[in-house]
Amino acid sequence: MVYKFRVILDSEEDIFRDIAILEDDTLEDFHNAIVNAFDFDGTELASFYTCDDQWNQEDEISLFDTGDVPGEQKIMSDYSLSEILNTNNTKIIYVYDFLNMWTFLVELAAIEDVAAAEIYPNTLFSHGIMPLDAGDKSFEADDMHNDIYGEFEDDLDEDDLDMFDDNENFEDFGFEENWN
Repeated sequence: MVYKFRVILDSEEDIFRDIAILEDDTLEDFHNAIVNAFDFDGTELASFYTCDDQWNQEDEISLFDTGDVPGEQKIMSDYSLSEILNTNNTKIIYVYDFLNMWTFLVELAAIEDVAAAEIYPNTLFSHGIMPLDAGDKSFEADDMHNDIYGEFEDDLDEDDLDMFDDNENFEDFGFEENWN
C-alpha cells in the first residue's frame, strides 16, 4: 500500500507538500522524503513526535540514538510507517534542525494501492515557497516576565533578596566558597 501525506510547515503562510511513500518504508525514509520535498540540505538533526488528534506532542522518535546506553533507544530506521500511522492514528509532528525549529504538521490523507511504474517516495504536489528562515518564535518581554516570574515575585520579600547581595557569605548556603 501507499501512504499519501500532507506535510504542512507550521507558519503564517500556506506552505505544504503532498508526499506518497510506501507503507513499509521507515520513518527515516520519510524524513529523507520531507528533506528533499522542502529543499533542505539534510545535514541537521530531526525527530518525529507522535501526537494525539489535537496535535499534542507525545513520544519522540529521533534520527540518531541519543540515549545513554547505545542501542537502547529506538530511532527512525527502526519503525516502518505502518507501525506508527494508520487509519486510526493519522497525525505526527516532524521537527527539522533544532536550532531553527522547522516544525511540520504531518497528516496521513489516504492509503491507496501501489501505482504501476510509480517511484516512491514521490512529491505529488508542492504549494508555497519556503522562507529563508523558520521565523522567530516571538515572545513579548512583558508577557514573559509576568508569566514566568510573576508567580514567584510575590513570594519574595526584601530579606530574601538581601541574602544575594553578600557574595562572601557562603556558609549560609551549606557549602564552602571553594567547594570544587
